[in-house]
Amino acid sequence: MTSRLKDLNNFGQSVWLDYIERGFLLDGSLQKLLDEDGIKGVTSNPSIFEKYMGHGAKYDADIKSLMKTGKHDAKQIYEHLAIKDIKLAADILLPVYKAQNHKEGYVSLEVSPHFANSTEQTIAEAKRLWKLVDRPNLMIKIPGTTAGMPAIKALIADGININITLLFSYSNYVSATEAYIDGLEDRLEKGLNI
Repeated sequence: MTSRLKDLNNFGQSVWLDYIERGFLLDGSLQKLLDEDGIKGVTSNPSIFEKYMGHGAKYDADIKSLMKTGKHDAKQIYEHLAIKDIKLAADILLPVYKAQNHKEGYVSLEVSPHFANSTEQTIAEAKRLWKLVDRPNLMIKIPGTTAGMPAIKALIADGININITLLFSYSNYVSATEAYIDGLEDRLEKGLNI
């Protein structure tokens, strides 16, 4: 008997999991969801990471190791742990990404919400995270704010996969769609693959 979630694939629906956690990645649980339920992608956000990094012991060894190297800054520690989990998830999803001709199999990582109202900071942070993770099936979450729209265009033009968030109105959706298309057109004008 097939999973009801997997059956959704027959209707062109893609199920993504809004959850990521180190133990879940290492114990085969994510792989099981890919195999048995047809999960096609994973999203993350700072609150998901905080829940698991701040409670339990699964991240303690990494945190202690970072502390010994002199990295005591909470942001540095968070980023190191989050990037490690994103890379693990991306590697697990890579066969889906390849089998689906790059249409599925992504893992998303959010630009800091502190940059939601700054186009320049959003672009810089997205590029930095893209380079740090260094996986073809990464998506960078960009907020669909007024400042996010030019960032969407610029990042798409640069060939960075993005996941647009915070689209709470029809006008925001239209603006995001236009920014996406404008970014693709910029790539075409430069003779780059879309």
